[in-house]
Amino acid sequence: MPPDEQLVAEGREFSLDDLSRYMQIEGIRGNRITGRIHEPVAENLAAIKRVFRDAGSIACFELTPEGHAITWGYAPPKRKRGLWVNLLLFALTIVTTLLVGSINNGGDPFRRPLDMLLLGWPFSLSIILVLGSHELAHYFTARRLGVAATPPYFLPVPHPMTGTMGAFIRIDSPVPTKSALVRVGVSGPLIGFLVALPVCFIGLMLSKPVDVIASKGIQLGSPLIFWAISELLHPNLGPGKDLMLHPAAFAGWLGLFVTAMNLLPIGQLDGGHVAYAVFGRRWRKLSWFVIAALVLMGFFWAGWPFWAVLAVMLGLRHPPPLDDITPLNRADWRLVAVAVIIIVLTLTPAPFGSVRF
Repeated sequence: MPPDEQLVAEGREFSLDDLSRYMQIEGIRGNRITGRIHEPVAENLAAIKRVFRDAGSIACFELTPEGHAITWGYAPPKRKRGLWVNLLLFALTIVTTLLVGSINNGGDPFRRPLDMLLLGWPFSLSIILVLGSHELAHYFTARRLGVAATPPYFLPVPHPMTGTMGAFIRIDSPVPTKSALVRVGVSGPLIGFLVALPVCFIGLMLSKPVDVIASKGIQLGSPLIFWAISELLHPNLGPGKDLMLHPAAFAGWLGLFVTAMNLLPIGQLDGGHVAYAVFGRRWRKLSWFVIAALVLMGFFWAGWPFWAVLAVMLGLRHPPPLDDITPLNRADWRLVAVAVIIIVLTLTPAPFGSVRF
């Protein structure tokens, strides 16, 4: 391959000589370059990234059995999005969570609209704080790492228990590194978990012990951290007693449940980002193991097989980061450990028990 052969990116040419000083080029096929990056790999990889960046192009780097491969192309144009959809969905979510919070707290907002504010705000404020902090952590972390992302989209659904199906952000550009995958993936569950803790604590302080016979509603399973806070604030309830959760406590419990669900290492959930960063392309085998585990957990809650089927329908593939070569650093591994600890503290095999009337 002649060293002066030209490649074109975004209408600008750069010579193979620009790359050959950092990489032993062994083949070019279309927009894919194969070879071996010179040692030290980290320094030469950074230099190759600059070559493509200066040419206005975008490049993906991966390990191959023979060495390294680069696939390059045009950088996608940045899309401008208005905030009106985000704001509208957020306002509707406030309404639906106020409505559900009021009804579940004994109010009648259809006859007495003021009940929505007087009785619905503890649940509405609590659930929006937990869900919003989770998604805003994703958003700000992604932006800080150079990943294009949208502000949160809330999902207002008049579900009789929650009033919402959560929130999400859209990532509109490739994630640059495995390290960024970990940081974007862990940031939401970590911040959401830290916000859910005081919400659970305050809510459980306001919760009241009642006789099991007199209590109504859905019997909830307790993740470890929720059980620990409950035992701290309400020790030795004794037989025949149960805890009637304050709306804020229920919102905190939902926040823990959402955190655990998001950390499942499948698909493009937060846990899926972390798992891909750790296991690379072997991550797909782990995904099928998790799917099988969810099906087996259907013995505890029928919702787990549903989530397993939904995950398969949505797809188990995960797009690789642009740099699939650079390994995780020590700080990244600490965040991976934090994610494992959080899912252990928040996951419960039987989140929803029997209904008591």
